[in-house]
Amino acid sequence: MSGGGQATWSGPGRGEELWFLGTLATIKLPGEASDGRFALIEFLFPHGASPPLHTHPQDESYIVLEGRLTLVAGEQRMDLEAGDAAAVPMGVPHTFRVESETARALAISTPAGLERFVRDGSTPAEAPTLPPPDAPRPSPEELEQIFKAHGQVNYGPPLGPDD
Repeated sequence: MSGGGQATWSGPGRGEELWFLGTLATIKLPGEASDGRFALIEFLFPHGASPPLHTHPQDESYIVLEGRLTLVAGEQRMDLEAGDAAAVPMGVPHTFRVESETARALAISTPAGLERFVRDGSTPAEAPTLPPPDAPRPSPEELEQIFKAHGQVNYGPPLGPDD
């Protein structure tokens, strides 16, 4: 890091745990650890989880740790499983769907910023598990404001079971 910054680490089971729109998001390395150059978030997703087709002002890279995802980015469709990695450049409309019972994946935001979006749409996790169905979530109006504040533009619906 420039200016003599300090190294940062996050061990297994450590990080800022948040319940984010039906997922468990663990911010392993926030943007502050790299002077904003990147952030690293570990996600635990339930079966069928899929965000809307969207863009944001960061490149987003995925490393699948467990489970299977279908990733759609622009005209490309990728079937990812444990050990696979993919990168989506900023500005490319993308979404994914969890095909397995659950999936764990690392998401790298370059530059940092996705972790701030996740924080703004989350509540602190009460346990390192998927949230219960009644966990608090932002209202659609609040979520729209969070998208706007973080430069996320939604272009279409999430992937359905037959997409």
